[in-house]
Amino acid sequence: MTKAMKVAIVDDEKDMRQSISQWLALSGFDTETYASAEDALKALNADFPGIVVSDIKMPGMDGMQLLRKLRGVDNTLPVIMITGHGDVPMAVEAMRIGAYDFLEKPFNPDKMTDLARKASQARRLTLDNRALRRELSDGSALMNKLIGTSPAMERLKEDILDLGQADGHVLIEGETGTGKTLVAHALHAVGARANKKFLLMSCSAFDEETLSRRLFGPAQDDEPEPAIVGARGGSLVLEDIEALSGPLQARLLTAINEQGNPAETRIVAICNLQDEGKTCESVLRPDLFYRLAALRITVPPLRQRGEDVLVLFTRMAEQFAEEYGCETPQVTAQEAAQLLQAPWPGNVRQLVNVAERAVLQNRRGSGTISSLLMSNGDDSRPAMTTEGKPLKDFVDAFERMLIDNTMRRHKGSIVAVMDELCLPRRTLNEKMAKYGLQRSDYT
Repeated sequence: MTKAMKVAIVDDEKDMRQSISQWLALSGFDTETYASAEDALKALNADFPGIVVSDIKMPGMDGMQLLRKLRGVDNTLPVIMITGHGDVPMAVEAMRIGAYDFLEKPFNPDKMTDLARKASQARRLTLDNRALRRELSDGSALMNKLIGTSPAMERLKEDILDLGQADGHVLIEGETGTGKTLVAHALHAVGARANKKFLLMSCSAFDEETLSRRLFGPAQDDEPEPAIVGARGGSLVLEDIEALSGPLQARLLTAINEQGNPAETRIVAICNLQDEGKTCESVLRPDLFYRLAALRITVPPLRQRGEDVLVLFTRMAEQFAEEYGCETPQVTAQEAAQLLQAPWPGNVRQLVNVAERAVLQNRRGSGTISSLLMSNGDDSRPAMTTEGKPLKDFVDAFERMLIDNTMRRHKGSIVAVMDELCLPRRTLNEKMAKYGLQRSDYT
């Protein structure tokens, strides 16, 4: 359920404050009132999760002064001004300064509600985008999204940290659904360009003429500036680099060569070839390929990540269970083995879909994880990899998942975990040490 947006109501007249507050509260808003602009300024900051409704004429600091002050605090904060009859010119001036809109007394309450909803939608979008930008600039937060402790994932994280500190162009390769775009974000966030621009463009999303304009210019009136210009000083991520035609590959190579060394804009190319027998090297002109592949990252497929599969499945299932307001499905030993053996052609993206469907099945009280892993053909058996694994690997992976899930559910309570799993404390401690699990991670 979406949390109600706040509305800060500023008016020196008590009856008006309470009337507006009562009406908006009945309309689903979380209201707070202030008798003066000075009081409101003490409470409002750049991260205020809502909008402001303010009278224009007030003793001391008036609404116009408050608006100017709030613009200095956060120029994206929507402020709706209330004006008396005959003060419309002042309200128009407020709009020029940056007010979201204004209402003239006496106003229709429904109109205020409608205006507050539109302003709140705009505010929520601004805050969501701001949070996303913060997250994408936080290298540690992004690295934490690269879930898993398998040797393949540890190598990937080391590669990201190493190449993030370098400043050359990068080629990211890997199967579909492995998380190559997330790796590109992390690469930017842990490097020296973290506070610079980050632009993402898909080379397969436009026809050649449009892509040429979007990438190199000249841009049309309704289009943003060319990406090669807009990303200047930062990183330009080109998804599906293999979709670039020969002429556009030549233009990209020229743009790279003109930058000199070190590069003004770092190009991060993502190659997503799915056709058997083709590689990024075979579809790009050699001079462009070698410029991009001077630094190279290969994102491992899920089937090579061992027990990361169970860790990822559990985390995704927990997130979906919270979102849908239901219990997280419990994975049996047989299902854990099947998850570990599944070939996962769609990689992490496919696993996320299976986890969501498992949660929805569990909410309905029907279906099994095994049924979700059935092949799409006539074969009624769960699809498995052909790579054999020792029984010990399956046992260890299931045991680790069981202890991890139980610790997470009991928020690190050792006694509760011992009781549920019927383990003596010494045995539990030994197994947690064996699997690299620490109580502090759950408390």
